[in-house]
Amino acid sequence: MKKLQLVLCVLLAIVVIGLTGCQQGSIDSVVKDGDGKDNQGKGNKEQIEIDLWHFDPGARQEVYQEAIARFEEKNPNVKVNELLIQNDDYKQRVVVAMSGDNAPDVFTSWGGGWLEEFVKSGKVRDLTDEDIDYDSFVDVALNNSTYDDRIYGLPLGISTYQFFYNKEIFEKYGLEVPKTYDELLDIVEVLKENDVYPIALANQPKWPGAFYLMYFADRLGGEKVFQDAYRRNGGGFDDPAYIQAGEYIQDLVDRGAFNPGFNGVPYDSGQGRQLMYSGKAAMMLITTGFVNNVRDEFPEFEEKMGVFGFPAIESGKGDPTNIAAGVSPVWSISKDTKYPELTLELIKELTSVETAQGYLNKSGTPVAIKGVEVEDEFVKIFTDMINNANSIQFPYDQTLPPELGELHKNTTYELFGKSITPEDAAKAMENKAKEILE
Repeated sequence: MKKLQLVLCVLLAIVVIGLTGCQQGSIDSVVKDGDGKDNQGKGNKEQIEIDLWHFDPGARQEVYQEAIARFEEKNPNVKVNELLIQNDDYKQRVVVAMSGDNAPDVFTSWGGGWLEEFVKSGKVRDLTDEDIDYDSFVDVALNNSTYDDRIYGLPLGISTYQFFYNKEIFEKYGLEVPKTYDELLDIVEVLKENDVYPIALANQPKWPGAFYLMYFADRLGGEKVFQDAYRRNGGGFDDPAYIQAGEYIQDLVDRGAFNPGFNGVPYDSGQGRQLMYSGKAAMMLITTGFVNNVRDEFPEFEEKMGVFGFPAIESGKGDPTNIAAGVSPVWSISKDTKYPELTLELIKELTSVETAQGYLNKSGTPVAIKGVEVEDEFVKIFTDMINNANSIQFPYDQTLPPELGELHKNTTYELFGKSITPEDAAKAMENKAKEILE
């Protein structure tokens, strides 16, 4: 009997070993690593899905889709679920997803204080020690997603903020590109006399109007005004330059510089841009994304389109070469992704020289990646602005902690609506800054 039991045990062992050998390939495809995450070896035949969220339509989206296609070709068992969310809704959707532990594997942002909040909450993967060529990125852009010397996002684009104008309208009324703010005000009066809206503004999402406060404060008080208020270095958001900036905004409103109902016009719907395309408005202060919009929505307008920087205020302290600019997209990875290796390869593809070249060529926006060839005439203009700038100011709502950034947009929106005084707007910002930053 003992011999029979021994034989049965040996046979059972042989069967188990044989089955294991036959099934080794499928076992390899689902084996877990030390963290319980799926093994991502090349032998993996299971279909893997990676969720990617972004906010860029048109030509930029096409560039991302091309990068995704290259990534999927290299990883045939992987499908990237790309989701475009309108800019106005994007921030809220990501906040909800992050707080509900339902974040996408890869997501984009503007870096700055907005991304930093997720970093502080432990929601974003630290990329510092990964196999990434950080020397290929422009320092000022990479610094925007670096916190305490740790890197949490890879930048692709650098979007400057400037005036776009209709060259035909300027020529028709004998107008020259303004170098000073007084010259800009003269242009406003001429255009009003000829029934042309001087400046198109679609301010329902509040951020387009916020550019004016940033530029006025910079031109009036210089770049240290914001830095001193933000770093609590002897200054505040109730600095006289901020109060005066509010007064300049309300003076423009009183002069009728903008299209009627501007505070209720949504930007994403394109109504403000249509005023430019149709010749009803002559100028618009907006990001380089306007070039992308023109090429996607109304290509015929491009030959009429000119660019100039925010003019100097002669009585101000600010350097007229100072510019406002944003870094986006910044690609980051969720800390909880099941596929850390694959998502890393994906964001490296999304910030490759090939992707950057396509982004530059199709969107008319400078990139944060070195090694590209600049031929687009608008990219050359924007790149010169960046290279010649004494200082670059990133958007307040992307630099400041979210609560303070939202208050900045809200109070500026109220300044445009004349429902708050410049003094009260500045006081509200400073009180909140003391509460959050000190």
